[in-house]
Amino acid sequence: MKSVDDFRLMFGKKEIVPIIVGGMGVDISTAQLALETARLGGIGHISDAMVPDVCDKRFKTTYVKDKTKFYKLNIPNSDKSIVQFDLGLLAEATKLHVAATMEAKRGDGLIFVNCMEKLTMNAPRDTLRVRMASALGAGIDGITLSAGLHLGSFSLIEDHPRFRDAKLGIIVSSVRALQIFLRKNARLNRLPDYIVVEGPLAGGHLGFGADWAQYDLATIVAEIAQYLKTEHLEIPVVAAGGIFTGSDAVSFLENGASAVQVATRFTVADECGLPDKVKQEYFKASEQDIEVNNLSPTGYPMRMLKSSPAIGSGIRPGCESYGYLLDGNGHCAYITSYNREIAKHPDGKNISVKDKTCLCTHMSNMNCWTCGHYTYRLKDTTHRLADGSYMTLSAEHIFKDYQYSTDQKICLPDLDLQ
Repeated sequence: MKSVDDFRLMFGKKEIVPIIVGGMGVDISTAQLALETARLGGIGHISDAMVPDVCDKRFKTTYVKDKTKFYKLNIPNSDKSIVQFDLGLLAEATKLHVAATMEAKRGDGLIFVNCMEKLTMNAPRDTLRVRMASALGAGIDGITLSAGLHLGSFSLIEDHPRFRDAKLGIIVSSVRALQIFLRKNARLNRLPDYIVVEGPLAGGHLGFGADWAQYDLATIVAEIAQYLKTEHLEIPVVAAGGIFTGSDAVSFLENGASAVQVATRFTVADECGLPDKVKQEYFKASEQDIEVNNLSPTGYPMRMLKSSPAIGSGIRPGCESYGYLLDGNGHCAYITSYNREIAKHPDGKNISVKDKTCLCTHMSNMNCWTCGHYTYRLKDTTHRLADGSYMTLSAEHIFKDYQYSTDQKICLPDLDLQ
């Protein structure tokens, strides 16, 4: 019976354990988690979502405080069009986060940055170009483009000296999305180095509409693998979304995938950035405690715990401090919803916004508990302790369980390590 360790992801002559830990923003997939994954021979992701905020927490910088101070007079104003990011400071923050991570890297694996393209930041093209170019300049091994694939993404960095050196990958959820991207980028003579195929059971934002439940990962992976074969394109396919055991992973590796991307089980790793009390919420969750809703201002469906404090919150938009979802005209769906409720309650008291959430503020505060479909199975991967809490696990333990387990078995952690 095969295990994941019987397979390898090949990038040229470089062999990688075919386990990729997905990018979970905002700093849920921490540098520590990515570094452990790389040390063990796989691929770890850091996220560039809200990277100035991440730097403030990681390096004690003051990017968010300074931006808030600069735009403080605009806080009461419902028009956020003047709120812009200083591109020089954005580049500085990105380089700081990435370079510090890469300098600490050990082992034979790789570290990629997950780049959420739906972070439009009131200047979609300029900010995306800066984020990608700065990550490349800071030495990142690769960039995974996710959450709202912009068809011209590659062209934004085609003049960068590492454009053909670093690994560039995309996340898609259909053959059609892949076909459109490849056609758009044909003139660059630069194919993606890998394609992450994300199914409907993934955590956080989904690449589907309201009919997400009608799709399944195995079918999409097979369709994309067949398309690549027909077009004589040798691009590694990475299956993602709902891969909970090593045996789940093997089933994809035996059927055309070159690697798997996993994340849900790492949300309760010691190295994960979630607060301990939130990790316990993930452990305690039942299947009925998880929902797919339309609260994200991005317009994408999003999977999260129903108990997330972000749901129904009427918090004032934090655009002067954050503003990562402002479109090119300074608009955000949450601002529209919030202003509607303010019009109903001019005193500003007892405001509750039911249809959208202030994703920036709540993600920064770790109050938007996005999760994968199988989060309710996390309790089965560990021990429940005498006080009723669940024992968290090391990233190494989770990684090796994926790598070596067979027959749908999950190895529980050693209680002596508690």
